[in-house]
Amino acid sequence: MAKLDFTALKEKLENSGEWPRVYFFKFIVPSDNQKLAQVEALFGPEAQVSLKQSSKGKFVSVSAKELMLSADGIIERYEKAAKIEGLMAL
Repeated sequence: MAKLDFTALKEKLENSGEWPRVYFFKFIVPSDNQKLAQVEALFGPEAQVSLKQSSKGKFVSVSAKELMLSADGIIERYEKAAKIEGLMAL
């Protein structure tokens, strides 16, 4: 898999304020228990994670708020998420 370029996102994050701060992640993943578990494993126990099933039940929306220490931590999280097949980051 080609490495995704998060340079623009990293620059925006670094220029948008002080760290640490709470960051809001939003992902859509196919309704598959294994993939859902992989997405949930991206977040620490202190994260506030909520799940919402799509109307037809084919996808699950995963929203998470977590205190992040730096822009690098956020980019690292997106890089790990990109390895989950079928995942869409919003």
